[in-house]
Amino acid sequence: MATVAELMEANLLQVFNERDDERRAKAIAATYAADVTFADPEGVATGHGELAAKAKGLLDQSPGFVFAAAGPVLVNHDLGHLAWAFGPEGAPPVVRGIDVALVEDGRIKKLYTMLLPD
Repeated sequence: MATVAELMEANLLQVFNERDDERRAKAIAATYAADVTFADPEGVATGHGELAAKAKGLLDQSPGFVFAAAGPVLVNHDLGHLAWAFGPEGAPPVVRGIDVALVEDGRIKKLYTMLLPD
């Protein structure tokens, strides 16, 4: 069973940073509960399908952009926190944010993304 830290890293790098639909789908199945809820400033996505569409849409509108961790994963029991940066590969990030996730039974059950101000 994956640790909270491993799930947080998979969320960022294997799901939201993955441009290949098939690899992303496999990572989603291994990382999130079937009824996962993902909330960001734009709205809420529920379930694997909506989460996959959210990740794909974000990557499709940002060609050449990549996510990178902006610090270590912080864990408190079943809660994970990871700061991140997003922007053109090899250039300063355009957006910074944090992900906070609640883990149940070895999968992310709830995921919240917050954008940091400039």
